[in-house]
Amino acid sequence: MIYLDYQATTPLAPEAREAMLPYLGERFGNPHSPHRMGRTAGAAVEVAREQVSALCPPGGRLAFTSGATEALNWAIKGSSGPIVTLASEHAAVLDSVRAEGRTSREVRILPVGSDGLVDIEAAGAAIRPGTGLVTMMLVNNEIGVIQPIERLANLAHEAGALFLCDAVQGFGRVAIPGNCDMVAMSSHKIHGPMGIGALWVRDGIALETLLHGGGQEPLGRSGTQAPMLCVGFGVAASLMEERHDADAAHLDKLWRIATTRLGPGWTINGSFAQRYHGNLNLRCDGVDAARLISELRELAFSSSSACASGSGRPSHVLKAIGLSDAEARSSIRLGFGRYTSVKDIERATDLILEAAERQLQWAI
Repeated sequence: MIYLDYQATTPLAPEAREAMLPYLGERFGNPHSPHRMGRTAGAAVEVAREQVSALCPPGGRLAFTSGATEALNWAIKGSSGPIVTLASEHAAVLDSVRAEGRTSREVRILPVGSDGLVDIEAAGAAIRPGTGLVTMMLVNNEIGVIQPIERLANLAHEAGALFLCDAVQGFGRVAIPGNCDMVAMSSHKIHGPMGIGALWVRDGIALETLLHGGGQEPLGRSGTQAPMLCVGFGVAASLMEERHDADAAHLDKLWRIATTRLGPGWTINGSFAQRYHGNLNLRCDGVDAARLISELRELAFSSSSACASGSGRPSHVLKAIGLSDAEARSSIRLGFGRYTSVKDIERATDLILEAAERQLQWAI
C-alpha cells in the first residue's frame, strides 16, 4: 500500500524504534524511582527532553504529555481571561475553547479567508486589551496553510495576552517563532511513537495543572512517564533537526510532481504560496472523495482530519474557507514525507486520475 496520510500519522523512524526497544525489555524501570534502574530510565527521559526542546524556542521548559490533545487542553484550561482563536483550528482547540466558554469565559472565534489565512486587521481588532490567551495553529492539519504566527503573537503581547501555538503539523519542519509563549507538539507526527506529546512553556509563565497526582513532570504535570515513548520522541526530534534540509528538498520535489501530474482539473484548497509542501489538499468538482478513497485500496489517503473522519459532516476547515458542501465532499488530502518515493507519487496520481475520470464519465 502507498501511504499518503502523513497528517494523520507518520511512519515510525527505524532509528526511533531501535532506541525504544531496550526500554520495553531490560530497562523497564520507573523513571521516578530512586534506585539505579529508575535513575537509568529517568536519565533517558531527560536526554529525550533535551532533544525535543532543541526544536523549541529558547528560554522555556518542556513537559511530556500523553499527546498534543492533552497539551492543548492544559494550555487553554490552565490559562485565564478571554480567548481568541480561529474557525479553522483543530478540534482539540475548538472543543476546549467552547468548553471554556460554557464556564462563562469569553471566547472569540475569528473567520479565515478563502486562502485559509487570518485577516491581520480583523485579528488586531479582536485581540484587544484584556484578552488572556490567543491560540492559533502554525500549519493547518487539513489544508497545510501556514499562519503568520510571529505577527499574531506580537498582537497578543501588545494586548497583554499569552500566545499558544499549535505546532503539531509544523514541528521540526517550519520554524516556530521565538515570541510564542506556549507550544504544543506531538511525537507521532514527526516519525516518533504514538501516545506522547509535549507542552513547551516560556520561563515565568505559570499554568493551572490539568492532571493532579504526583507532579512528576515539569510545570506540575502528574503521571508516570513511559521512558520508551520519551526516547522514541527524542530520537525522532533529533532526526527532524538532522534531516531538515534533505526532508524539505524531498517534499518540494514530491509536491512539484504531484501538482504537475494532477493538472488543472484539480483545484488546490487554501493558499498556494503560504503552505507546507507535505500537505496537498485539493478538489475536483463532481468527484465523490469518499467513494474515491473506498475504491483505491492500494492507496491510504483521506478527505479530512483523522479525528473527524467518522462524523459524516463536511470538513469544518473546508467550510471555513468558503467551500460548499459539494466542494468539500469533492476534496481529498494527500500527505507525504520522508519515506514517500517518487514512484509512490507517480503511481498514486495515476490511480487517482483514472478513478476520478471513471466517476465523471458515469455522471454524464
